Amino acid sequence: MSNWKILITDGLHESGLEILRTAGEVHNRPDITAEELVRVVGEYDAVIVRGRTKVTPEVFDAASHLKIVGRAGVGVDNINLDAARSHGVAVVNAPKSTSLAVAELTIGLLLSTARMIPKADSTMKQGQWIKKQLEGIELSGKTLGIIGMGNIGSAVARLALGLGMKVIGFDKVAWADASLVERCKSVSLEELYANSDFITLHVPLTGETRGIINAETIAQMKQGVRLVCAARGGVIDEAALLEALNTGHIAVAALDVFTKEPPGLTDLVAHPNVICTPHVGAQTEEAQTRASADIASEVLNGLEGKPLRWRVA
Repeated sequence: MSNWKILITDGLHESGLEILRTAGEVHNRPDITAEELVRVVGEYDAVIVRGRTKVTPEVFDAASHLKIVGRAGVGVDNINLDAARSHGVAVVNAPKSTSLAVAELTIGLLLSTARMIPKADSTMKQGQWIKKQLEGIELSGKTLGIIGMGNIGSAVARLALGLGMKVIGFDKVAWADASLVERCKSVSLEELYANSDFITLHVPLTGETRGIINAETIAQMKQGVRLVCAARGGVIDEAALLEALNTGHIAVAALDVFTKEPPGLTDLVAHPNVICTPHVGAQTEEAQTRASADIASEVLNGLEGKPLRWRVA
């Protein structure tokens, strides 16, 4: 058994813990504060986080023995990649583990925007019967525009095709599933905005994608478009979205992510034509099992000097 010291800050499924315990000493501290992390990180060879923990330049400055940071999931916007590179610390994630879970939630949100399922349920629980106010639309035959055709976007495309939707997609790089190019249509962002009845986003939060949905891009969309986002909150200008909802340019929005999390009861969250979930895209038993096992194996590969499958820095 190796003598690696591994810190887990946001919890990890037992499938990953079992793998890590074979390689060293594992400390599971799901409630560690930012200040405590800076104070203790120098003791560890590896740190594994999810979305809560911010791995800042201060953390890397204090991490005298750190060799690798693992993100049990996809998004790494909570890890300062520049600081990691400057300190020679590898950063890895588990990009395939949660794709299906997020894709399935996206389909659920698409259906909810089309049929206003949350409103139907909540009014029933208030003793109301508003059947005539709940005329929706069907997904079949409608055009779905997918921004970001990576693992998640491609999974959404496959599910949407099964529902009879026409799928168009945009990505600045090659699609994760090349076979979809024959069944979908690759378009520019401008074409996607102009032709989509539904739009869903599946891009990481970067300097380039921050605020990609804004007043200017919303103006290019169809009147009455329905918008879904289970990517990262910062990719949408929330003030512009709220304005578009108020004018009816966007008929309904379904959001699993927010610029600030938790967002509190903001005007956007409280809007009658907004459906909200608390960043639960990856929250399935199966996805968490896969993510934990994948990141544990990848972190051990890094510690042992083996090739890395999913290095992002």
